[in-house]
Amino acid sequence: MIIYISILNIFSFILMGLDKFFAIKRLRRVSEKTLLFVALIGGAFGMWIAMMTFRHKTKHLKFKLFLPILSLLWIALFLFYLS
Repeated sequence: MIIYISILNIFSFILMGLDKFFAIKRLRRVSEKTLLFVALIGGAFGMWIAMMTFRHKTKHLKFKLFLPILSLLWIALFLFYLS
């Protein structure tokens, strides 16, 4: 579980950074559905950190609310798994 969460959060951080890069270069973007799906399956914390680092998707209410809440839920699930 630790490896899964770690890899997925690194991937989600990179994915959010790529989407920001694609937005700047006016290239084809990563869909919001894809970003939210990756967050939902465990990459929320990495994506939340990327959102603050790259200042990307910060005006979208669904990202501003969904990522912190989902991050806390995944942390709680992880702690439950460890106990």
